[in-house]
Amino acid sequence: MESNGNVVKQGMEDDPDLQFLLSGTELTKVRSGSWKKTRFYKLQEDCKTMWHESKKTLRSRQTFSVDDIEAVRSGRKTEGLKKYTDETQELRAFSILFKGRRKNLDLVASSEEEAKHWVSGLEKIISNVSNLCQQLKTEHWIFNCLRNADINCDNKMSPEELKSFLHDINIDVEDNYVKMLFEKCDKANSGYLEGEEIKLFYEILTQREEIDVIYGEYAKTDGLLSATNLLEFLVKEQREQVDLAYAVQLIEKYEVDKTAKAKQMMTKDGFLMYLRQPKGLIMNPAHKSVYQDMKQPLNHYFISSSHNTYLMEDQLKGPSSTEAYIRALMKSCRCVELDIYDGSDGEPVIYHGYTLTSKILFKDAISAIKEYAFKTSEYPVILSLENHCSVEQQKLMAHHLTSILGSALLTKPLGESMPSEFPSPEDLKGRILIKGKRLNKLEASFYDQSAEEEEESVTEEEDCCDEEEEREKPQEPKKLKLAKELSDIVIYCKSVGFHGFEHARNSQAFYEMSSFKEGDAMKLAEKSANECIRHNVDKLSRVYPSPFRTDSSNFDPMPLWNAGCQIVALNFQTPGRDMDLNQGLFRQNGLCGYVLKPAYLRDRGSEFDPITLTRGPWLKQKDFHVMVISAQQLPKVSQKAYSIVDPLVRVEIHGVPADIAQKETRHIQNNGFNPMWNENFQFDLYVPDLALVRFVVEDYDSVSNNDFIGQCTVPFTSLQNGYRHVRLFNKSGDLLSSAALFVHLMAADAE
Repeated sequence: MESNGNVVKQGMEDDPDLQFLLSGTELTKVRSGSWKKTRFYKLQEDCKTMWHESKKTLRSRQTFSVDDIEAVRSGRKTEGLKKYTDETQELRAFSILFKGRRKNLDLVASSEEEAKHWVSGLEKIISNVSNLCQQLKTEHWIFNCLRNADINCDNKMSPEELKSFLHDINIDVEDNYVKMLFEKCDKANSGYLEGEEIKLFYEILTQREEIDVIYGEYAKTDGLLSATNLLEFLVKEQREQVDLAYAVQLIEKYEVDKTAKAKQMMTKDGFLMYLRQPKGLIMNPAHKSVYQDMKQPLNHYFISSSHNTYLMEDQLKGPSSTEAYIRALMKSCRCVELDIYDGSDGEPVIYHGYTLTSKILFKDAISAIKEYAFKTSEYPVILSLENHCSVEQQKLMAHHLTSILGSALLTKPLGESMPSEFPSPEDLKGRILIKGKRLNKLEASFYDQSAEEEEESVTEEEDCCDEEEEREKPQEPKKLKLAKELSDIVIYCKSVGFHGFEHARNSQAFYEMSSFKEGDAMKLAEKSANECIRHNVDKLSRVYPSPFRTDSSNFDPMPLWNAGCQIVALNFQTPGRDMDLNQGLFRQNGLCGYVLKPAYLRDRGSEFDPITLTRGPWLKQKDFHVMVISAQQLPKVSQKAYSIVDPLVRVEIHGVPADIAQKETRHIQNNGFNPMWNENFQFDLYVPDLALVRFVVEDYDSVSNNDFIGQCTVPFTSLQNGYRHVRLFNKSGDLLSSAALFVHLMAADAE
């Protein structure tokens, strides 16, 4: 097979960084103070696979895909490099961070120049791969499978290699089918495929029958789609309000045949290209940028929030890491948690108290937050402090916050007079807010009122909502003094105990907020949902997982969002359905980490109750039809050579209790490459504003639980009608490079 690396190289053919990576160099791999070994690393010709040589005889050649890389960081940024290398290696060190829970690859180059080549080259390749259109990603993926199947590397394909290839791409077929397919493509009767024969095989393999049917129905101009034909498809099937000029633009942009394009015609290949672009995907492209009003008070938004942000795994013995903060922030998390304790050498440390989790320096976490807070979203970040430190180390905390964060740290209310409500996310762009205890009222910021260190509980939760009291720990004083320096930088998020809705209405200022453990919050959301909603019109509420979730598992956030709770903190380090819902909600509005609550969750007089569903503006009953048509390039669940998936699709509705539903297709045996279902489902939705639609693909197992393959969760209000591709995400929330569903959606007002 001839190399397909030029697909990824596009625009980089003469790039010195790329040429450097293709040549390769020796790098020092660092695992510990005593384990530092030289390995030869290089980028393979496909420009998507990294190869390195190990001295272990049984693992002499190892590879990993560029698709597996989360990020490349220059310098001694990871805990490993900080601990096991010295400052003189700062400019030669870099790290490759992987998606999921795979360990970082910490490396040291022989020179600063070589390190720059590696970091710059890898970043360029990652960018090029992520920017490939879906069609090219599919072609590139299939090419790599073809290349792997070419066992003797003669650029030809034998019948045995053909069957091996089909297994690699997740299809199990009868020998008779392989023989028939081979004979159909072997035009020269040579006993192997090469050149144009392999191209014919590829065309047969990637033929989409469902696309043929749709295209054939509308291609009424000499077998092609004219602009008028395309407009008819867009209006009738996709329910888009567009004109002929828009159809012409699509042809100009996506048609691959120059002759057809010159005649303002669209071929089937161009039509498929359009359907695989953002405009043809399930989510409204307009919602992929910030489209909501960002000038409402801060508490009128759902805020993407993390619990125990410092943990990479469980909360009993898992590692703490600054990388966990970076990953959460890069996923647009806007509220992160810091559990701070006195460090033995005078420096405050972060870890899960009274457990075996590892520790990181508070100042290192703040430095990481400073660097990455606004990389993916410019809207404000809240630091939720769970403070267990002595006064002296609290003063050092305040010093680190002010000196490291600088002007980004909010140290006084905005404006010249005492506000009566929160500023907006727009007002707070680029600012970092501290959530914690405060010794006096916020009003003291506007006049000279000195606050002395007082006997004050400095843990975040109080009374029935005290997270720390439920954790096994040595006896310690219940009261600790609070340093004025730390108190003074708590502005709009002063932590107070919750003593009932009436007390909150009568006694709490707007900037005083309570935290609730999940059990208490769920009871309030179930029994007093409307009071919760009205409370959250004026105040901020934070909900955190039960301390008994020692495995860092999560809870269902939907009932709490339905009750207007803004800061529903989840364990970002733990993948699963609950994090899928969080990712789905915050996929909209430009991934900025803020989603404006519906008007009836921002109205002090709201009568909305998600449990009883009395009549009101929230009732917008929809008749929602979903046709699950097909899937493409589903990944294997098991890497065993002859393991093929038996996929099924489940469509789930998450929202108010009346809307919760799920329906499932049959499973397709032994086909993860191009399974087809053509199954129709119908759902009745009552409060579509709060609904999330989750598509889940699983590998059916008749004797045990099904295995997860991929999923995609989208707000109902962000869905596009018509024929749409659904890009799938893996268990860790990362996009699968080629896998997709093909569906038809239609939502209409119920009669």
